Amino acid sequence: MAKYDKWIEPDGLLILEAWARDGLTDETVAEKIGIVPSTLYEWKKKYSEISEALKRGKEVVDIEVENALLNNAKGFTYTEQVISTKKEVIYKDGKRVKEISEPVVVEVERFKQPETTAQIFWLKNRKPKEWRDKTEVAVTQTKSEAVDEMEKYLAERSGKT
Repeated sequence: MAKYDKWIEPDGLLILEAWARDGLTDETVAEKIGIVPSTLYEWKKKYSEISEALKRGKEVVDIEVENALLNNAKGFTYTEQVISTKKEVIYKDGKRVKEISEPVVVEVERFKQPETTAQIFWLKNRKPKEWRDKTEVAVTQTKSEAVDEMEKYLAERSGKT
């Protein structure tokens, strides 16, 4: 049985997809299989099932990360469980006998403020023309034309026309 046989079976393909979904690189997947990366690349070319399983796993995690980035850029509401203390006072004949404190889990709704870094990253990648750091300037004349124009301007300002 060739080493690739196990990986083109349904169980093997499921494992490959899960590894890709977990964020493993092709190099790490190859290491886990016990082969060199170049062998995995050959298997991906030769066996479309392997290539597709890895691609499916990567697409899922890419979408999850995109959604997390978008949530961080916009801000979001989430529920957090916190431990609080429940206090109970026991009275007998109108007198305080004892106080009981016990921990309880309480759900609290919180809002995560939008992150400027996530917003900038999103905009630079989604709308590069409007948000990139470098702007392109169209040059409409040659260097010698610009020099001639500048000399003419300076001569006019100094009254030597």
